[in-house]
Amino acid sequence: MKTLSLVLSAAALLSAGSAWSQSVHVEGAWARATVPGQKATGAFMTLTAPEATQLVGASSPAAGVTEVHEMAMQGDVMRMRAIDALPLPAGQAVVLKPGGYHIMLLDLKAPLAKDSAVPLTLRFKDARGQESRIELQVPVRAVNTGAPAAGAGHGPKH
Repeated sequence: MKTLSLVLSAAALLSAGSAWSQSVHVEGAWARATVPGQKATGAFMTLTAPEATQLVGASSPAAGVTEVHEMAMQGDVMRMRAIDALPLPAGQAVVLKPGGYHIMLLDLKAPLAKDSAVPLTLRFKDARGQESRIELQVPVRAVNTGAPAAGAGHGPKH
């Protein structure tokens, strides 16, 4: 009986460990509000995975196309491009922010109004190849930085 109890306890710990290892902590998520006619915007957040994981995609019913993007300097030019996967090193916060990694919502079906929320699903793959998803309701904020809104004039083909 004692052995059975020990085996059941070990099994419970393993399954709890497995569930924890698939979760990614999302903090401070927000999307940039748009103006009428604007067809793209960005979503931003901080992601922390307890084990090595990759952000491999995103989707939203609010957008025709949703992509994981990076902005990087190539020579003297800032370039934005879709990437297949964003590594999330174990225990290290990865910040998705304007001017860096972010989620692009392209071909928006309607403007994203300040103080609303947009549904966003993030897809992850861990080191063992197991996939998981997190579904979010991301608050929409107006951000006036004096610079063009993320994605202004940015289409799905680039």
